[in-house]
Amino acid sequence: MQKHLRTVFLLLAFVGLAVPWYFNAVYFLAGGSVMPDVFWPDAFANPLTTGITVDVYLAAVAFSFWVAADRGLGAWRWACIAACFGIGLAFVMPLYLAYRLRAGAAG
Repeated sequence: MQKHLRTVFLLLAFVGLAVPWYFNAVYFLAGGSVMPDVFWPDAFANPLTTGITVDVYLAAVAFSFWVAADRGLGAWRWACIAACFGIGLAFVMPLYLAYRLRAGAAG
């Protein structure tokens, strides 16, 4: 059962990388930027994007605290936290869960 769940998490990590970054690429190709004076007004352009932005960042902060406290991940926990904000929560969270399933099965 854990092997199948781990496979599902790895598939979700792939989807969580590919789908959001497709839209990120569209945004950047249309002239978007990560510069704060461009990014933040775009992220908070209307109530819908504001809600989504706040939801994802709050979830990313909570996830980061969890990962920071996870001593079983070793030094990789800091890479996971950086990837959470640099690549995306939808990618890192299922990847982390797949790793923890593997680590739990091994230990």
